[in-house]
Amino acid sequence: MTDDPNLRYNDLLEITRLPLSIASAECMKADLDPGFAGPGFAGPGFAENDFFENEMLMNININHKAPEFTLHDENGNDVSLKGLKGKLVVLYFYPRADTPGCTIEACSFRDTYKQIQKTGAVLLGISPDTPKAQKKFQEKFKLPFSLLADADKKVAEAYGVVQEKNMYGKKVMGIARTTFVIGPDGKIQHIFPKVKPEGHAVEVLAYLKESAKGAS
Repeated sequence: MTDDPNLRYNDLLEITRLPLSIASAECMKADLDPGFAGPGFAGPGFAENDFFENEMLMNININHKAPEFTLHDENGNDVSLKGLKGKLVVLYFYPRADTPGCTIEACSFRDTYKQIQKTGAVLLGISPDTPKAQKKFQEKFKLPFSLLADADKKVAEAYGVVQEKNMYGKKVMGIARTTFVIGPDGKIQHIFPKVKPEGHAVEVLAYLKESAKGAS
């Protein structure tokens, strides 16, 4: 295999796929809640990237400096990217807390969290929700990582993940499910665009393991 962790990660996914039985039973019990659909956003049942008309146009790319941010977590505490300098950060954007796809994705990260920790990475979820909604989501599914509240979508916009969707012919704006791996130097190390909830945590873990090998 090549020494490039990005290429080795892709090779690994081609060679073997880990079982994707991550979405545990309770993750599938998330109910559709029309109340989550805010102005200009698709309803929770339509939060998947399948509804994006065009390829994602990212504001940033690999090796670009990651946009700085300071946001409240689920407990109302400030979390800043600057405060995580020197650490590998996995920042995953999701459309809405406690909606079906987002629950599957969050639970899969929960179930692989200990392995992700062993790679030295810090995992952060982020969505246009309030700290209260994030706290409820975290407690309901026993999520062991922090969830950041980007209610005004300013951080999402800075990372280029606010995208136009086409829902039954109506154009709406929503969050494109995207994961960024930010290196200890504060630069974008890897981007997972147009993420599918099922098995995404396994993909991220595979990348982190390969990246760790390349760094050793």
